Amino acid sequence: MRALAQFVMRGPLQASGVAAVTTAIPLLFWIGAAVVGLVILRLGISQGLTIGLWALLPALGWGVFGGDPTALGVLLQVMLMASLLRATLSWERALLGGSFLAIIMGLVLPMIYPGLLDDLVRAGVNFYEQYNAEVARSLGEDLETVIRDTMNASMAGSYLAVGVGMTMLARSWQAGLYNPGGFRTEFHGLRLSPAVAVILVATMVIGPFLGLNSMLLAWVAGTPMFLAGLALIHGIVGRKKLSGQWLVMFYIALVLLGPSLMILLVVLAFVDSWLDIRRRIKPAGPAE
Repeated sequence: MRALAQFVMRGPLQASGVAAVTTAIPLLFWIGAAVVGLVILRLGISQGLTIGLWALLPALGWGVFGGDPTALGVLLQVMLMASLLRATLSWERALLGGSFLAIIMGLVLPMIYPGLLDDLVRAGVNFYEQYNAEVARSLGEDLETVIRDTMNASMAGSYLAVGVGMTMLARSWQAGLYNPGGFRTEFHGLRLSPAVAVILVATMVIGPFLGLNSMLLAWVAGTPMFLAGLALIHGIVGRKKLSGQWLVMFYIALVLLGPSLMILLVVLAFVDSWLDIRRRIKPAGPAE
């Protein structure tokens, strides 16, 4: 991947070509989005958006003619978050921008792709009626509504999650080429401000009472907090200079425990926004 990043940074022709070709190839769209993010972060928003236009062409082709908005959704997320990160040097603001865009996508996707969403809903209804009839009977007429909200939230939320991942990949490429160790330090220090943490929690708790899609709100508000929770774990391991095996065991536990550990990370991120847990932990040897 480092070799690819080096090739991309040779010039606009190389960057445009890689961004366009990888976006056009199925399942490689994420590379195109990361390439655009790297150019934005390194060379500036104006030049990055110019390269992004070449990736937008195949992404729009997939969205308009292929009926699949995934490449377009992820690319737009990366372009926005990378631009905010370049302009503000704040992961918090970049993540909030991505979350806001995910809400807009959640509102727009059903209007632009009603057929795609209807197909997903029918597939979901058939699945529950055949393999989980008890749940289908308990939900009754609400089954289709619940599945529709779930599919809508999953689409917009997954674009946000992949967009965050590709923005981080672009940032790691930038650090690897021009500032070794910079991304590690930056990620270890990622922490939400108390005001933002309260707003995100309030969004998840109050939003459903206002008739909003609770699952979409959980995606858009939970993603920044989940990432801040991951950063807290990485920061503690780095501050105590623990072996990388601790992180391996943590991610194994994350896979095995799933939602339970994810919720714990969200809670830890909220607490950390007020207490700054890393600052209270005595470093092992010289502080980072």
